[in-house]
Amino acid sequence: MMHKRTLLGAAFLVLIGAVFGGLFVMSFNGVGETFGFSGKRVMLGGPAPISRANLNLLATQQAFVEVAKDVTPAVVSVTVISTPKSNSPDLPFFHNFQFRLPQPQPEKGTGSGVIVTSDGYIITNNHVVEGADKNGIHVRLHDNREFTATLIGTDPNTDVAVIKIDAVNLPVASLGNSDSVQVGQWVLAIGNPLNLTSTVTAGIVSAQGRNIDLSADKWGISDFIQTDAVINPGNSGGALVNIMGQVIGINTAIATRTGFYQGYGFAIPINLVKKIAGDIIEYGHVKRPMLGVQLKASIDETDARALGLPRPEGVWVQGFTADSPAQKAGLKAGDVILAVNGEDVNAPNQIQMLIAEHSPGDVVTLKIFRDGKTMTKNVTLAEVPQNDLASNNQSGQQQGGQPEEESGKVNVAKLGITVQPLDESTKKQANIDAGVLVADVSPTGPAADRSLFVGDIITEIDHQRVSSPKDLLNILKSKKEGTAVMMRVLTKQDNSYISRFVAVQIGG
Repeated sequence: MMHKRTLLGAAFLVLIGAVFGGLFVMSFNGVGETFGFSGKRVMLGGPAPISRANLNLLATQQAFVEVAKDVTPAVVSVTVISTPKSNSPDLPFFHNFQFRLPQPQPEKGTGSGVIVTSDGYIITNNHVVEGADKNGIHVRLHDNREFTATLIGTDPNTDVAVIKIDAVNLPVASLGNSDSVQVGQWVLAIGNPLNLTSTVTAGIVSAQGRNIDLSADKWGISDFIQTDAVINPGNSGGALVNIMGQVIGINTAIATRTGFYQGYGFAIPINLVKKIAGDIIEYGHVKRPMLGVQLKASIDETDARALGLPRPEGVWVQGFTADSPAQKAGLKAGDVILAVNGEDVNAPNQIQMLIAEHSPGDVVTLKIFRDGKTMTKNVTLAEVPQNDLASNNQSGQQQGGQPEEESGKVNVAKLGITVQPLDESTKKQANIDAGVLVADVSPTGPAADRSLFVGDIITEIDHQRVSSPKDLLNILKSKKEGTAVMMRVLTKQDNSYISRFVAVQIGG
């Protein structure tokens, strides 16, 4: 019996010894830290999980890191000194007094730029360098070297400018293809916002082909890449870069009510920038190609029905500029441009952008819809005269005056307008021999929402000549409720008239 008790006791002692021995060994292996036996801090958390998703995220993160490393050295800080012109009148009366009026003080502005050649050509925004004093443009590189830059040239219509510094072996940004940009792809904005040098932000391409009306000039091009990557004052002229490290746009503007970032920024597509900057460097100015057409803002469902289109698409030709290449190639007012060189178009700024990437003398192929048929026209682009590039904005509609003659007014209920015969002076001014004057537009009528104005002259409806109010009523007799008609209209602008088309649905 004693022997059995001894064996049991020995076994118990062995078991106790094994447990404590194991704990002792575990403490040396670090496991004891989780129990607090080693006197060291307790280990928190476990090993990182390994999954395909994690690996993909790590790859994306590393791509961002590499892009920032590669592109940031090619993005510079631009500081501009400008002195406003004095508005004080130079009056002889003040010359008799021994005092001087306060002189305007120099102002400082900041922006960014992208190095595009190793010998110092830099692309930035026109609005960054506009108004700079002589020797007032200063560039600081990523390595903190500073230079005074020379202004090579600017293009206010696209907000592009080229400056140059006297340096060699500079880091050069890789320029991508903005035509291949897709909504949803990752992008990085690199620049110097709010005096914070070499700042990198990330986001996606939110939209393409945005028209934000930055230029009030008729030759202005508004076709921007929209991004939610953070862009602030000082980013202007900096780079919008894809995940491959290629510059796809030059940052230029933000959508804001405060002057600071509120969600979206805009960049000039790099394909357009390359064309503009290349011209500036080679010729000292931009050789802008011209198609020579006046276009309607967009085609809606009413327009499509009036034109006979199966659906709203394309861009409606309203008229032509002087010496229009498109008109010479056989286009007619009322045609609908469906595609340019095989690329579908649905807005005027799309056509502007596609044409602007070409040079004068290039031939473009237009797909045209006319009278229910499609056809192609080859147009040789002309060059916009240099003295015409700074012309005033030609958009905007003016109502024009009414003639003195007030008799013969006729209410056209189907359109919600009142018309009257033209007097001879108006015919002469508009250079026409027939038409009717719009004397009133009912605010609740069908024409009110279709940009028909008091003072407009209607010369055609559905390609039928209108010589009097009676002609107008006769043409409309056969038109049923809900159908659409297309009117040829002259609108007064300054001291002349411009021709355009207006589609109106009968009965609203």
